[in-house]
Amino acid sequence: QVQLVGSGGGLVQAGGSLRLSCTTSGRTSGSGAMGWFRQAPGKEREFVAAITWSSGSTYYANSVKGRFTISRDSAKNTVYLQMNSLKPEDTAVYYCAQRRIATWANFLADEGRVDYWGQGTQVTVSS
Repeated sequence: QVQLVGSGGGLVQAGGSLRLSCTTSGRTSGSGAMGWFRQAPGKEREFVAAITWSSGSTYYANSVKGRFTISRDSAKNTVYLQMNSLKPEDTAVYYCAQRRIATWANFLADEGRVDYWGQGTQVTVSS
């Protein structure tokens, strides 16, 4: 059973930065994608960002483009989400996600096609 273990998150003031990380226990070399979704109170879960293991191609939600950067360390089976210029509307529980087979990063944006989920980590941005 593949497990995704996330870390990072916390409380930060608007304009600040945080970094999330997520390590997978199972990854077929050179395939698939990983990334994050988030869910704010009273809202549906939404896609945030994704990256492919093979090419490192990335894909972002419009709401975070230019502020968030996703990266990967293949040797550590770990992906990172650097979040800068945080806004109160970024407050949510962030869920790491993995799709076993994905040619392009945007393949992960389909929530119904996610194969594995992490436990979620809280990010709170105060105004």
